[in-house]
Amino acid sequence: MQFEYWHKQTGEQALFPDIEWQRPEQKSLAGKLLIIGGNKLGFAAVAQAYSDAVAAGVGECRVVLPDALKPAVSTQAFDCLFVPSNPSGGISQDALNTLKAAMAWCDAVLLIGDSGRNSETAIVLETLLAKLATPAIITRDTVDLLRANATQLLQRPRTTFIVTLAQLQKLFQAVYYPKTILFSMSLVHLVESLHKFTITFPATIVVFHQGQLVVAQSGRVSSTPWADPLLIWRGSVAAKASVYALQQPGKSFEAITASLHNMSADQ
Repeated sequence: MQFEYWHKQTGEQALFPDIEWQRPEQKSLAGKLLIIGGNKLGFAAVAQAYSDAVAAGVGECRVVLPDALKPAVSTQAFDCLFVPSNPSGGISQDALNTLKAAMAWCDAVLLIGDSGRNSETAIVLETLLAKLATPAIITRDTVDLLRANATQLLQRPRTTFIVTLAQLQKLFQAVYYPKTILFSMSLVHLVESLHKFTITFPATIVVFHQGQLVVAQSGRVSSTPWADPLLIWRGSVAAKASVYALQQPGKSFEAITASLHNMSADQ
């Protein structure tokens, strides 16, 4: 079964090859990415995302960490902004104004996770996303942290979720969407469900299922063969997708799909 809205990318054939040669060569034109995450127990995902974003060709990259991590982080490793932390070691509400200024600086924000399960941190991130229109990519455990606000986030323009199938299932449930995501469902049925879901909600969805990495936006769907799920779980896919998307405003579906091509071919 084939749908006109489903575009299949292979390791040999990129769907949107023009995206690569249209990317800016000068760092001053290559965009600014803000990465938010970490808590007192760790910041590995933030560090990995920073490294991946630089390798992907971002112009400038800045990370935001709670100041509970200050003793453990070398500021020489990356451009780092420390903000007030709460007793649990996550980002506190006292950081809100600083975070607003940081988001005003960037072209896109990546919420990479390792933020813990702190409700205060969730409120801070929800407030930022509600008040500012900065393009946002939400992935890993940040999806779970913000799931209670799923309806508002899925209705937020220029917002991308890079999720597991279990997280997608919970997002569908959170908004009472009349389709059920099942681990046993075929790729065809997932594609059809995402086609309809992204017509209803303006968010972009990226999810791994049955050896394919699927991107859905505004009813359009692309799929790319994928052999290494660890690249998704540790945040490398999100970091590269963020860079490509911020460099092609207005073409985020094409840009995110293109970002997957070289990674897929290298596996």
